[in-house]
Amino acid sequence: MKVFIVYAHPEPGSFNGALFRTAQDVFREGGHEVQVSDLYAMGFNPVVSRKNYTTVKDPDYFKPQIEDMHATESGGFAPDIEAEIRKMEWCDLMLWQHPLWWFGLPAILKGWVDRCFAMGRTYGGGRLYENGVFKGKRAMLSLTTGGPAEAYAKGGFNGDIHAVLRPIHRGILSFTGFDVLAPHIIYAPVRLRDEQRKAILEGFSRRLRQIHEEGPVSVGEY
Repeated sequence: MKVFIVYAHPEPGSFNGALFRTAQDVFREGGHEVQVSDLYAMGFNPVVSRKNYTTVKDPDYFKPQIEDMHATESGGFAPDIEAEIRKMEWCDLMLWQHPLWWFGLPAILKGWVDRCFAMGRTYGGGRLYENGVFKGKRAMLSLTTGGPAEAYAKGGFNGDIHAVLRPIHRGILSFTGFDVLAPHIIYAPVRLRDEQRKAILEGFSRRLRQIHEEGPVSVGEY
């Protein structure tokens, strides 16, 4: 299996960092091919601009989708963007490892989506959802929260976590054709004892070793 891991946390010693390293170790030990994008370590630029491209369609008015389409047709994506798109095209499974910040993705990861999910190359022309460009590939979110599990239950303080994640699951991953696996959510790791964190990493490892057996969830629910 070909696995692409996108990691978005500024602190390597964080629990997200531990989850990121665990995922790499498990997949490589299992004989899988692994590519990673450690966005902070890469200094990835999350800002959409003409730096996305080596080509120009309209020099007078910048509309990213138009430039995306032109770059798709003419091979005009900047090297950093082309490299990330190729990783998505290469993989069988894409895993995002990140904290939940303000009910969403960290800005660097959202910017990665904005720049790399290019119209024409990753969606468009009727290639959406079940007919999406990435049909046959799977994607999974592995994330941490600041609040405890009860805060993200239905009727909880922050509301249902699956409703929180639905714009990512449906609006990004399913939209482009990925089969979405159930998210792996670690609630409030900062409040846990070391032995609890160790047990969580062991449970994460067990799941990843069997991930090839998992089927997708309904993005209508998630």
